Amino acid sequence: MTRTKARGYHHGDLREALVASGRKLLEEKGIRGFTLRECARRAEVSHAAPAHHFASMDDLLAELVRRGFAELTAAMTAEVQRVEDEPAARLVGLGVGYMAFAAANPTLFQLMFSREANRIELKEGDEGAEGVRRLQAAVVDEVLAHASGELRQRAADFAWASMHGFITLVLEGEIGGRDSSRALKTRGLAALAAMAETVVRLARS
Repeated sequence: MTRTKARGYHHGDLREALVASGRKLLEEKGIRGFTLRECARRAEVSHAAPAHHFASMDDLLAELVRRGFAELTAAMTAEVQRVEDEPAARLVGLGVGYMAFAAANPTLFQLMFSREANRIELKEGDEGAEGVRRLQAAVVDEVLAHASGELRQRAADFAWASMHGFITLVLEGEIGGRDSSRALKTRGLAALAAMAETVVRLARS
């Protein structure tokens, strides 16, 4: 008789094993193919074992979303720190980090901004999409330091909509379906540069 292995559980890392297998399963099969039982099988534990950490499939998905937002904000922050102090370049850097994360984790990214994700309760210290908004708004405020609060808000909305809209259309195959990865990256950078230029022009108006 073949027994289900329980290596992850016995080593005390069942939670992380489930998160890892869940994330891989999500990207391979999508939300419709996601089950807690399959995550358990991939983690090499019994189908009942996940209950020790995740009471339901939604609980595991919620953990993936929370971690996804933490990684997204980290990716954006890292790109900003790599560029010069010029605010417009920092605005482009935010977009580069945003798009790179989305391209590397397409299904998770789409889940993070879905209606289902809006119902997820954040843990203490987690910001979720609010963390992305804060990063975006902070850099826009640098560009529009002397503008009204209303203008800065509109510019922040425009900046976020621009980078989110572009990468979402890419993931859905509406943009760059026949482009090489290099050509698509060039188009993305051009879109981000145009967005940053528009925001800078607002500062001069």
